[in-house]
Amino acid sequence: MTLEAVSAGRQIGRGRIITLIGVVALAALYVMALQFTPPERFQGLAQKIFYIHPPAAYAMQMAFIFCGIASLLYLLLHDARFDVFAEASAEVGMMFATIVVITGPIWGRPAWGTWWEWEPRLTFTVMEIVLFGGYFALRGAVRDPAERAKFAAVMGLMALVLVPFNHLTVYLFASQHPQPVVIKTSKPELPFEMLRTFLSGFAVFTILYLGLVMQRYGIGARHAIQEAADA
Repeated sequence: MTLEAVSAGRQIGRGRIITLIGVVALAALYVMALQFTPPERFQGLAQKIFYIHPPAAYAMQMAFIFCGIASLLYLLLHDARFDVFAEASAEVGMMFATIVVITGPIWGRPAWGTWWEWEPRLTFTVMEIVLFGGYFALRGAVRDPAERAKFAAVMGLMALVLVPFNHLTVYLFASQHPQPVVIKTSKPELPFEMLRTFLSGFAVFTILYLGLVMQRYGIGARHAIQEAADA
């Protein structure tokens, strides 16, 4: 299958609409967190970042997972659309990673008494970000589209391995990060008002991921079509 300029344009248009919905939903999430969700007993207002930080981390990992899956599919099928999607998902994942590393220290300072701590989950998160930084450096260094797609797919697949390890760090190592309070075999530990806002955050960041990755995929498809035409 080949990339089509008309299809790319449709993806960009639909992505913009979905992103706009996501931005409005994000604003509503802020209002819900600040006005309609009670503060945590010990952390106070600082805990409100809880409704942004974990959902952003979830969106980051989701983006990296889809990058890895698309990379694997490219290696198996050699379909350029999977390469374009892998790059798009990785780029959106890096945007969410920026939100994670900004909101984390803001929350960590009042909660832990320090802006940064080289504990297992933070270390693995930095490793993921550095690895995807290398992913984009590789894509920028290789001129031939087929070779670039192949090498990037291998790197994207390697990065996929880090995702489950990052999730498991709180179980495998002594970590300052708490274990999950919602996604667990027993009943969630959050009061209903907090749980409602927390799960809403995951829905909002899923919408944002979909909108952003559709736009970036369309832009990437247009670039790939132009690159093929100029070759």
